[in-house]
Amino acid sequence: MCKSQNKLSAGKLAPELLESVVLSNTGAKRPEVLVPAAFGEDCAVIDVGADLLVVSTDPITAATIDAGSLVVHVSCNDVAASGAEPFAMLLTVMVPVGTSLEWVESVMRQVSNTADSLGVQIVGGHTEVTPGLTSPVLSGTVLGRAKPGQLVKSGGAKPKDALLLTRAAGIEGTAILAADYADWSKQVLGEEAHLRALAMGSEISVVSHARIARDNGATAMHDVTEGGVLGAAYEMAQASGCGVVVEARNVPVRPETKVLCEELGIDPLRLISSGCLLIATPTPQRVLNALSSHVDCAVIGRFVAEESAVRYADRTQELRPPEGDELWRAKHILGDASDC
Repeated sequence: MCKSQNKLSAGKLAPELLESVVLSNTGAKRPEVLVPAAFGEDCAVIDVGADLLVVSTDPITAATIDAGSLVVHVSCNDVAASGAEPFAMLLTVMVPVGTSLEWVESVMRQVSNTADSLGVQIVGGHTEVTPGLTSPVLSGTVLGRAKPGQLVKSGGAKPKDALLLTRAAGIEGTAILAADYADWSKQVLGEEAHLRALAMGSEISVVSHARIARDNGATAMHDVTEGGVLGAAYEMAQASGCGVVVEARNVPVRPETKVLCEELGIDPLRLISSGCLLIATPTPQRVLNALSSHVDCAVIGRFVAEESAVRYADRTQELRPPEGDELWRAKHILGDASDC
C-alpha cells in the first residue's frame, strides 16, 4: 500500500504528473516505434514492414449500461483518428465480487456485436472477478493498420489550421447520464427528450468520419473523450507544439445535453464526448463538404502560434489542461447507480 500523502482524485492525471511520473518511465527505446507515448497522442505507431501498426488502449470506468459497446468504440475511434483501419482487439474485463454472470454475458454480447459491426475481431484479453472493486472496469486495446501516407497524428496541426468538430459536445456523457440515472433524466427532460438523450449512445463511433477527413486534407485528428471538447483541443495543441483558440459559441451543444448540464451545474464543453472528432485542416470547406452527407460538422476555432484560449460571448480566458471529467462531478452529485 502506498503511504504517500499525494492523494489522487478521479479522472486523468494532470499533464505535469503524466509527464513526470508516467511518460518518464517507458522502458527501452525501440527503432520500430515511430510515434511513442506522448501527451496528447492517443496511439502508438510501430513500423512492422509494408504497413504501420497503430495501437491504442482505453478503459471504461464511468459507465455501467452499454459499457461493452463503449469499450470497443473508444479505442477503435482513437485508431481511426490516426488514419488507420482497426482490425483486432484485446479486451480486459474486471468485475467486483458478486457481479452477476448475466451482466458479464450481456457485456460480452455488446462487445461482440459492436466489434462485428466495425469489422474487428476480439483476439484475446483477460477476464476476472477482482476483490476490492466497487464497479466494473473494462479496458480495450485495439490494433489498426495504415499505409505510411495515411498516418494522421494528434500532433500534426499547424498555426492557421482550422479546428472542426463533428456532432456535438457531451453526447457520450449525455447518453451515460440518461442511461444510468434514467428516473432523474426523465424527470428533468421529459419522456421524449430522455429517449433522444439515450439514443446518443448509438452515435459513439467516429471511424467512418475519420476515414473521410483523412482523405480530404486533415492534418491532425483527435477523438474527444474524457475532458470533453476543451480538454481534447488543449491536448491536440500541446501535441502539435502550438496554441489553439476555441470559439465556445460555435461549439454545438444539443438541447438535451444543455438541460442536463444546467441542472447539474456542469460544463458540457468539458463532458466526455466520444462520438465527436476534432479535425485540424488548412482546407476546412473541403472537409465540411466531404462530411456533409454523413455527419454534422462545425468550425469551432483555429490553431495559432500564441497561447491557447477559449472565447466566450463576454470574455476570453486561458484554455486550461484537462482535469477530472464533468461526468465524475455529475455522478458525485447524483450518487452511484450501478446495476451490475
